[in-house]
Amino acid sequence: MVTLSALDKERFGIVTAKDPLFTVGTLQDTLLFCRDNVVQMLIARCACEDLPAAQAMEKAGGRLMDTLVYYLRDLDRPLPERVPSVVVRPLRAGDAPGVSRVAAECFRGYIGHYHADPRLDRARCDEVYISWAERSCLDRAVASTVLVAEIGEQIAGFLTILERSPDEQEVILNGVDPAFQRRGVYRALAVAAMSHARSSGAKRLITSTQLINIAVQKTWSRLGFELLRAYYTFHLWLDTANHFQGSGVGAAK
Repeated sequence: MVTLSALDKERFGIVTAKDPLFTVGTLQDTLLFCRDNVVQMLIARCACEDLPAAQAMEKAGGRLMDTLVYYLRDLDRPLPERVPSVVVRPLRAGDAPGVSRVAAECFRGYIGHYHADPRLDRARCDEVYISWAERSCLDRAVASTVLVAEIGEQIAGFLTILERSPDEQEVILNGVDPAFQRRGVYRALAVAAMSHARSSGAKRLITSTQLINIAVQKTWSRLGFELLRAYYTFHLWLDTANHFQGSGVGAAK
């Protein structure tokens, strides 16, 4: 269901809407919503197998920004061994600045859909992930659990989890400080996330990344995750009245 994004408006200074899953049948209603709310940028996703929806978005003027792939780990299967050289623990009071620091380091110039859009300010795109990490530490609606990895009493990485249902949890955001990469930190966080989810009663753990993030997907595959589904992410800029003339939707007045 399409909604306005207050966070993106505050961050980029433009009226932004998000549609997490559009189809050919719902796209026109999404465009009408954008017209009625004077939306300037629409961020919308469709399933990769739904090529008619993707082609309809392209016809409307949308541009592909990324491909998001989801993986699933069945937690009834045996879990991998922990990484002994890395301590992973739940978030503590006072950890938020360290998590924000890691997010600032590892998401600078990240390959997500915000950075892929040349019309968006690079520094503000970086802030998307820093703010997301900060909010994850403070708001259980953003993240029900935050895990941090420590090496030598310094936060080397973090991972956030959101409980989707009693049976399913999802890794939402994670990152490793570049200074601590190639030391097993990401693997340690992923294994700890699986252990936490299973101990909470979940049967499945979901995670996602951009298609071109090959290294992370290799780690997931080694840990027993399996490819589940994929989505295209489009940005559609609606700041010209001419856009609506070819889409079947009247221009905003």
